Amino acid sequence: MEIRISVAKDFSETPGARYKSDGSFSGQEFYEQILNSKFAQALAENEILIIDLDGTEGYATSFLDEAFRRLGEDFGQEIVWKNISIISNDEPDWIDEIRSYIYQS
Repeated sequence: MEIRISVAKDFSETPGARYKSDGSFSGQEFYEQILNSKFAQALAENEILIIDLDGTEGYATSFLDEAFRRLGEDFGQEIVWKNISIISNDEPDWIDEIRSYIYQS
């Protein structure tokens, strides 16, 4: 069974900034409401979590940093990077950017 997150479909087509206090659809909100639990589910089911970034109006770097840095902090950098697959046809550079955020933790 495939475990997948489409940010545009499952969260928002207009992701916001870093924190909930910065406004709607923040990286903090995405992490706490979707990303953390879906990643934990993928690990428990021995699956790769597919994260589709396409279809949004774009991302603030603070959104991506907050969500993926926290993922790396909570689950471990190597575990995260080996157990996610990121789709980003709209902006392929986001994949390397996300990798750098995971490894900042």
